[in-house]
Amino acid sequence: MLATSLPRRYLPSLASLRALEALDRLGTATAAAEELSLTQSAVSRQLQVLEEQLGTALILREKRRMRMTEAGARYAGEVRAALDLITRASMQLHVQPGAGGLSLAILPSFGMRWLVPRLAQFAALHPDVTVNLSTRLTPVAFQSEPFDAAIQYGSGHWPSCQSLLLREETLIPVCAPSLLEQTDITQPADLAALPLLHIQTRPEAWNTWLAAHGAPPPKTSGARFDQFSTITQAAIHGLGVALLPDFIAEQDLAAGRLVTACGGPTRALGAYYLVWPDSNAASPALRLFRDWIATQSEGEDGLPR
Repeated sequence: MLATSLPRRYLPSLASLRALEALDRLGTATAAAEELSLTQSAVSRQLQVLEEQLGTALILREKRRMRMTEAGARYAGEVRAALDLITRASMQLHVQPGAGGLSLAILPSFGMRWLVPRLAQFAALHPDVTVNLSTRLTPVAFQSEPFDAAIQYGSGHWPSCQSLLLREETLIPVCAPSLLEQTDITQPADLAALPLLHIQTRPEAWNTWLAAHGAPPPKTSGARFDQFSTITQAAIHGLGVALLPDFIAEQDLAAGRLVTACGGPTRALGAYYLVWPDSNAASPALRLFRDWIATQSEGEDGLPR
């Protein structure tokens, strides 16, 4: 109802919006025209029409080159999110016209090591529900992103959302066997003599682990990584000691690629949760997935919070 009441100038054509998004993403009108199967002059016309319609300069034209204005770049980012939402909705409608679909955002390492190996069971139980997975490293903004639910790490409390505890996180210090051969490690405090690798999403992990073992915080900071997959490879190749969740380290420990550096495991401050917005709580596909994943949960209870 709201969309139909807006002035038409604020509802540009899809072709114009696609031209703007492509130019912003690809950087040149030539590349945008090739992707959209248009001529460069057609792309230029679409952009000119869009600027006239909105009454705002979106493009700076310099000889034969076009680049985005600051306002144009901001607008293109918002347009990209809207186009992505339309594409995902259309894809889901095409793939599952008569059944359920669930768009799930997952943390890369947790999804690969914990969720994906279990999904075959859900597919066998509910073949009419298609689970579409996308990776995210940061919490999902459900109001602007096209996801029904997400697996996130944190305290279990997100605004306007419900959550289900899936697994606590237990961290262990691991490194390549060769690294321990270079230094005499007899107690947790001795680890300060080795490079300590950090994960960006757990900035206090080493301080917490060392304090739990009666050791002072490290005097120097080490290399930082944005994903457990990359910090694991760094540890395997001898770049330092990493604090890894036990379920991520277990395969490499069993294979001998990693060894426990020193000390025992500690419980992390956060945990892994299935999270969904209050507005989507009644979704049939989500209910089926939520009820199933509760049977896989390693938490103390299976109740949403």
